Amino acid sequence: MKFSDTLSLSFRTVRSNKLRTGITVAIIAFGIMALIGIITAIEAMNQSLKENFSSLGANAFSIRFKERNIRIGHSNSNSVKATKKGAKKEKVSNIGKPIKQNQAEDFKARYQFPAIVGLQLGGPRSLKIRYESKETNPDISVSGGDENFLNINGYSLKNGRNFSKLDVESGRNVALVGTDVAKVLFGKNQDNAVDKIIKIGNLPYRVIGLLNSKGSSAFLQSDKVIITTYNNVRRLPNANTSYTINIKVGDLHQMDAAIGEATGAFRNIRKLPASDNDNFFIDKSDSIAETMISLLGSISGSAGAIGLITLIGAAIGLMNIMLVSVNERTKEVGLIKALGGTRKSIRSQFLYESIIISLLGAIFGIILGVLVGNLFSIVLSTGFVVPWAWVITGILICSIVGLTAGLWPAIKASRLDPIVALRYE
Repeated sequence: MKFSDTLSLSFRTVRSNKLRTGITVAIIAFGIMALIGIITAIEAMNQSLKENFSSLGANAFSIRFKERNIRIGHSNSNSVKATKKGAKKEKVSNIGKPIKQNQAEDFKARYQFPAIVGLQLGGPRSLKIRYESKETNPDISVSGGDENFLNINGYSLKNGRNFSKLDVESGRNVALVGTDVAKVLFGKNQDNAVDKIIKIGNLPYRVIGLLNSKGSSAFLQSDKVIITTYNNVRRLPNANTSYTINIKVGDLHQMDAAIGEATGAFRNIRKLPASDNDNFFIDKSDSIAETMISLLGSISGSAGAIGLITLIGAAIGLMNIMLVSVNERTKEVGLIKALGGTRKSIRSQFLYESIIISLLGAIFGIILGVLVGNLFSIVLSTGFVVPWAWVITGILICSIVGLTAGLWPAIKASRLDPIVALRYE
């Protein structure tokens, strides 16, 4: 029997058993959909992270008084660091002490490296901002900065002006408004927002500038912000008590030198003896994205495990169905052998049927997985994502599943005695 005849006969057999084929295809498709869907969603998240955190710039870093913790899911509020038994404890002075305003300003004045230095103080979050009868949802963040805040953090002005040194020193009630806030408060007239009086909490602020959109996502709500000066934001309730010092160098190759000089300068300001370790942390601007991407990468392993378990179940189900098919078609096999059919052609027919069913499951599973996974792309406002490497992997896995599941039934069918098979009822 020719290859084309064997393949055609396999297709007809698969098509004639619609219910059995449909159930098996659905089982395999579910496993592949789970795998491809989760991987596609993770790819969309990675793309969103890279797009949103790229605006922070790889040539910037910050000085914080403690390490930034990033967690996904529920965890205890207290972090515990494991230390090796017998390890020598590090000697650190003033550990956990916030960076005070005078220390931050002293650093800005002393730092001689050719870089831009900006001071930042986190303000309250989840605030409502009001303008006349309109108000935002309680999801607006307020940050305090100086005249270099916009440059370092990747913002730009659409209308109005930046903070002046007088604004920063006096701490007067002036604000820069993010795009999403302006849309809610001013609607179509948002270009005329400059010089309008808005209320942050119950305090009036004059709008001096409207920011261009940075593109918000599920990870960064960069346009739902109000920016005022750090001397002003510290007066608001729930403002941070520790300042952050942001440094942006002109060239990525200068990062190590800039970090080294910043560390030395801030150690002097913190009055740390030479024998003591640093009691502050250097945080590169892209470290959040790297951490999040590595955490998402670990989820890929879980996705693979879910898909693998489902596919193992599908392989067992497919093997059982093929064994049932051998029993049902015993007479047919006997007739083929009586007419001159070889063991090889019978074995090939059953293997082709198994592989066809498995590949049909792969095709439907991949299509559904990509569509389901790209729902995250819509939510995260990223482009359409197709994880081609995993698509090819899924097809190869399903081919192996079909081959493995159909091998024993195919061998069993090819070994049937034609006389016994013809008499089978």
